Amino acid sequence: MTRLSVEMLAADAAEPITSAGNAQLGIAVLAGIAVIVLLITKFKVHAFLALTIGSLALGAFAGASLDKAITSFTAGLGSTVAGVGVLIALGAILGKLLADSGGADQIVDTILAKAGGRAMPWAMVLIASVIGLPLFFEVGIVLLIPVVLMVAKRGNYSLMKIGVPALAGLSVMHGLIPPHPGPLVAIDAVGANLGITLALGVVVAIPTVIIAGPVFGKYAARWVDVAAPEKMIPQRATEETDRRPSFGATLATVLLPVVLMLAKALVDIVVDDPEAGVQRVFDVIGSPMIALLAAVIVGMFTLGRAAGFTKGRLSTTVEKSLAPIAGVLLIVGAGGGFKQTLIDVGIGRMILDFSENWAIPTLLLAWLIAVAIRLATGSATVATISAAGLVAPLAADMSASHTALLVLAIGAGSLFFSHVNDAGFWLVKEYFGLNVGQTIKTWSVMETIISVVSLVFVLLLSLVL
Repeated sequence: MTRLSVEMLAADAAEPITSAGNAQLGIAVLAGIAVIVLLITKFKVHAFLALTIGSLALGAFAGASLDKAITSFTAGLGSTVAGVGVLIALGAILGKLLADSGGADQIVDTILAKAGGRAMPWAMVLIASVIGLPLFFEVGIVLLIPVVLMVAKRGNYSLMKIGVPALAGLSVMHGLIPPHPGPLVAIDAVGANLGITLALGVVVAIPTVIIAGPVFGKYAARWVDVAAPEKMIPQRATEETDRRPSFGATLATVLLPVVLMLAKALVDIVVDDPEAGVQRVFDVIGSPMIALLAAVIVGMFTLGRAAGFTKGRLSTTVEKSLAPIAGVLLIVGAGGGFKQTLIDVGIGRMILDFSENWAIPTLLLAWLIAVAIRLATGSATVATISAAGLVAPLAADMSASHTALLVLAIGAGSLFFSHVNDAGFWLVKEYFGLNVGQTIKTWSVMETIISVVSLVFVLLLSLVL
């Protein structure tokens, strides 16, 4: 979604599909979010259905006719899937190639061979950050947990001292760095520049992951001293393959889309002439879809064929990568429908009035909204989508850098204090063999540190940009 489309949406909010006042709109928003929260947490309804029902409830509470609410929801769903659906699919294909070819294991083994002793937690952060770039959080956990457990056991390391840095690397990538679904949806919703968001996201991510990973890991290891549960060590991907890609080829493939998108952002800043040939070329090759598509095509050779995959095996790998993301696409699409319903009932004007009357900085407001929804629903993606929809009108007058920081503030808020209503909480608990209290002391506190520290760096950047 371009800056112009955001301004058009903000203008549309001035002529909403309902004549409700700010008080009724405020109640309608709270009621709509409450419906989503109750359906997800109490009745265990899938997030796609919860967002769909919540969007219609929002329209009804705001006094909009049902047909207009349905039109807003479907329009938002369609535009969101059109904007980020292909990117999510391409990211899933690249991640599957990385995992199945043994490329991920090659990165892990190469870095671990170079590290030892005090360097090991830093090595785990590096591994998780690189592996986490193209992979969904859940896939990254499943891929890295065997490595964490084996390193902790063979090297006689504290499980938390090794595990927390790995989890921090994955979580920061998931919440702040595109092409993960949450940041992509927020970028689309507020009209941010993807290259600038990616560049600033890296700037924020590096100190955040250091503080929440190796630094906090030392304290987490003192609070929770547990041994690696042997029953949770599954088979690694490379145990089923005769050969695997080289470290250099794998790393280059993973970083290719990041390099192309960052190059586009750099050229946009240096050249700043839309008619210049160089900028037009980089506008194409640095666009998210082309960058990820290039990485997938290159990965078929550098990862798939290097691992001995036949054409049939490559086709099967691509096919298997797409099935698991159906739920993600539906949730993201429904979140886009919820966002559009928020805009069309006139929530933009209410948020603008609220932010002016209370003098709350936009970046802090976005973070607080994402935190509230994250705590209530347990879903970082739902928190990101909903918060982005609420604050999108505030981005209309922002500079490109501050719009990117708005995306990062939302992403930071979406990671705040994961607890018992978050699937990731239970995933970490079971894989590491922890009880609920131990999981809160380690995983939940780590997520909160990531959220707060990244917000601090976002606010600091907003003062100098």
